[in-house]
Amino acid sequence: MKATFSVTVQAAIISCLLAFSSSAQADKLVIGVPAWPSAQVTANIIAMSVKDRLGVETDLQERGTLTILGEIGSGDIDVHPEIWLPNLSQMVERMSKDEGPLRLSQIGVDATQNICVTRGTAASTGIKAVSDLTRPEIAEQFDSDGDGKGEIWIGAKTWSSTEIERIRAHSYGYDKTMNLLEMPEDVAMAAVDAAVAISQPIVFYCYGPHHVFELHDIVTLEEPPYDASHWTIVKRADDPQWLEKSTADTAWDRSHFHIGYATRLEKDMPQVAEFLNRISFDPSDTTAMSYAVVVEGKSPQDVAKSWIEANGDRIGEWMK
Repeated sequence: MKATFSVTVQAAIISCLLAFSSSAQADKLVIGVPAWPSAQVTANIIAMSVKDRLGVETDLQERGTLTILGEIGSGDIDVHPEIWLPNLSQMVERMSKDEGPLRLSQIGVDATQNICVTRGTAASTGIKAVSDLTRPEIAEQFDSDGDGKGEIWIGAKTWSSTEIERIRAHSYGYDKTMNLLEMPEDVAMAAVDAAVAISQPIVFYCYGPHHVFELHDIVTLEEPPYDASHWTIVKRADDPQWLEKSTADTAWDRSHFHIGYATRLEKDMPQVAEFLNRISFDPSDTTAMSYAVVVEGKSPQDVAKSWIEANGDRIGEWMK
């Protein structure tokens, strides 16, 4: 009887502790932090603003962008600070329809996605269009390791755009003449800086708003205009033959990015959901955030603090 009572008491205590832990977690806003500078700053701006103005505790979790969306679906993360479209359109549509777990903020930021070179590269190599990368005499000018193929950075491993850039390279055919490099953005941008310093040709995936356009004279390579009939994107995770079944041999569709948040916030934290829906950044904001982190070497936290101090009135409007 004594042993039975002890087990019963222990179970009750554990149940109470779990309930308390669950309640505490529910009162905390969990924000995903992707691996690029502007999103890292935005995540910190959101965290600091809701804590200081709404009294909501926050937790920042560094994750890949697809993982963040997956964890919004599972209930482990509440906010994605920078969801890019059309990169993630299929996943966003699936998660947002009906009573799905994701809501996209109504206000987005216009963006661009292209393949770029420095102006010095364009002058020295003669490259003008993305399709030029299929020409061996052009590609070999980007060969820095002597293996007979050029190199092009197509993005970081965890970015949704990187998989699409691999599809684009296959569709255009320059995956046969160029090595497709996947690496962290800070490493790739350091390579651009070094190439400019020594007048070495370089070609890379570029997106804007971004500090690289402020730092260097960048040229966007020509492409046929976006044509939906030329774009079929099959995800790597959905089909082992994803690359062969995909096509993307025109320019990207019009791009933009939005804050995404868990649908449950509309009920559990309505003030937070309303705030997230009202946030309105300009492209210049995003460029400045990226520049401060990468070029000036400031931490995303410090950049966020400075931005909040300089934009208190804007945040106040978003909090109404």
